[in-house]
Amino acid sequence: MPRLYPLLPAVSLVLLAACTSHAPNPAETFTLAKQSQCPARLAVGQHLDLTLPSLPTTGYRWRIVDAAPGVLQSLGPEVYSNPEDAGLVGGNGQSLWRFKVSAAGSGHLKLVSQQPWAPEVKPVQTFDCAIDAR
Repeated sequence: MPRLYPLLPAVSLVLLAACTSHAPNPAETFTLAKQSQCPARLAVGQHLDLTLPSLPTTGYRWRIVDAAPGVLQSLGPEVYSNPEDAGLVGGNGQSLWRFKVSAAGSGHLKLVSQQPWAPEVKPVQTFDCAIDAR
């Protein structure tokens, strides 16, 4: 029966690499655009870009309800953009929010889409993502 001891270091390195490949990389920006990407596992120092479809000409705007306080730090206000072929009134666009993971912990990044002048009316959409930062 052949001895497998010489292969042990190589096998160990392969297993170690497989375990660490799923760890978030603080140098990479994590782009979040779908509820299915949640929960989001992030690293301290990592940037998070949240992009959601937006149509402010209808009067509906995304509003941040919870931004994982103590975990995420806002890097500025919402930035709205139209696609290049826009020009149509009421054309679809997208809203972007940028955050930085400032500390380890967990929380929720929650936004609601509603008309700002009618906060008592139930939101037409909710985006709620659990954030886990290490």
